[in-house]
Amino acid sequence: MADVQAIQAADLRQIENSLGAIHDNLRVLDSRVDTVNSNVKVVYDEVGNLAREFHDFVNVQMRANRLGQAETRLVKIRQELEKKFGHYDIVRRTTTGILQADDLGIVKRDTISTATEELMLSTPNYWLAPCLVALAAWINDQPELAEKALKEGIKRNDEKTSLFFALICRRADRKSACLKWTQRYLANQDEESLDRKTIIILDAYASGLMGADSEGVISRQMAQWLEHLAEKPGFVEQQTTQWSEAINLKRKPVKADSYTYLQKYSKTWPALQDILEGAHLHAEILDYFTKIFEQKASNEAVKVQLDEILTRLVTDFDDEELPLRREEKFEQLVVDFNGDENRARQNMKIEQTAFDTHKDFTQLLTDAAMKPETSHASVSTQKFAIALSKEWIGNAYNDVVAQNRMKIPNEIEINVDTFNDKTTDGENEPELIDKFNALVDREKEDALAQYVMTGFDSFCLYGGGVIAVIGLLMFITGNVFLGLIALVAGIGLVMKHFSRKKEIETNRQDIENKFEEKRTNGSQIIRATLAEVVDFRREFAEKDGESQKVIDFLDQLTPEQYVRKLSDSTRRIRM
Repeated sequence: MADVQAIQAADLRQIENSLGAIHDNLRVLDSRVDTVNSNVKVVYDEVGNLAREFHDFVNVQMRANRLGQAETRLVKIRQELEKKFGHYDIVRRTTTGILQADDLGIVKRDTISTATEELMLSTPNYWLAPCLVALAAWINDQPELAEKALKEGIKRNDEKTSLFFALICRRADRKSACLKWTQRYLANQDEESLDRKTIIILDAYASGLMGADSEGVISRQMAQWLEHLAEKPGFVEQQTTQWSEAINLKRKPVKADSYTYLQKYSKTWPALQDILEGAHLHAEILDYFTKIFEQKASNEAVKVQLDEILTRLVTDFDDEELPLRREEKFEQLVVDFNGDENRARQNMKIEQTAFDTHKDFTQLLTDAAMKPETSHASVSTQKFAIALSKEWIGNAYNDVVAQNRMKIPNEIEINVDTFNDKTTDGENEPELIDKFNALVDREKEDALAQYVMTGFDSFCLYGGGVIAVIGLLMFITGNVFLGLIALVAGIGLVMKHFSRKKEIETNRQDIENKFEEKRTNGSQIIRATLAEVVDFRREFAEKDGESQKVIDFLDQLTPEQYVRKLSDSTRRIRM
């Protein structure tokens, strides 16, 4: 019986020891879970910040890769253009060469004929080749050959051939023939689907090179086109949209070096950056218009100016080149926007009209005024197009200004770590600082609440002391073995209490330091961000106020001022 009791006593002690160990492990696990819970929010925020930084890094890398790709593609596209259409350049360069050689009389006429015939053989299907043959036959007084070559040129491209010989006849001062060719060209045009080369006629007209009779025909035709277009439903709305898109092409990325805190600590920044670009647009547009109208008209002789226009006619890319030219323009936009393909695509959507083979008259004016690089319009044509379209430009510009102002956020977000609030003008600093401090205090209290002495921790001190005293008494009374065990266990519990207390004090001090650091840094960031909000509002108001200068500039323009006066013209002009 005694043996059974001894076994049972031994078994119970083993079970008690095991339960004690399990209890200790559970308590340790519980404290670790508390630690994890207190840090999970911080970890979540850090992961969010890391994700944003990684996303930004990926975007920067993608743009860098796309930039390199665009530069490589540009080289390949230009090589392909040279390979497919490089032989056209020989024909194009020969045109004014023939005219100038005939003026000087230093090249044999037979040589001119031979050269043009060789070009005819080497560039089949190209509209300009038979035109040069006709020009050489005309110079050599070979009417039959000239007639045949003219018919072939008209067959290949009636519009360009008619325009070419209108300019040639004007250069030769054959005004009657110039008038006929001009009328033929205009007769082939539909105001809703004009040949993009019509810009050449506008160039000659605006530069005052066509002669009074031809200019009268052109002037009446333009008035008729505008009258017909204005009768179409939605015409005014179309002009507003058309010119708004063209105006927005002049928007440029704003250097935001002075808004480093807003960029980093405000989710509203993308909207702020967008409207700031819109406000800076006023100065860009005013500068663009001013530079156009400050340029002096050419004082060269009529022949020299006509040669320049003829060169633009024949050197401007032909319709079959358009697909490659579009690709070239798009890749160039990617380079211009430093690898930002989305922005390049947005701009290309608007630039696309400059590559259309046919467009309505008002779109032709828009492209001439705002896209001279791709429309190949002269400064004279730009002046004329802007002055003629000033009412539409004014309406569109007011719409652009209104749209930009509508996007101004009334409140600007401030996002610092876990603090999220708003400001209107940056003047509520004390309020935001108080809210931030209150948030820090709450978060700190929540974190500190995870590190307090539990009931078991308190028991270790008092219970351990009692067990140690009992063990000491047992040891003194002769129960050495059990007394020693109780004494060691009691001392261990007391030591565990003080160890846990020290651990908690250390953790609480770390929490205090961490949140005080957050309070200091966060307050500094909030103050700096609010200061940038004030600067932003001030800069936007200043730049936005310049919009009136653009309207005032447009109001002073009249189309008649910007059509040059010929010696045989009675129109009043101002240069």
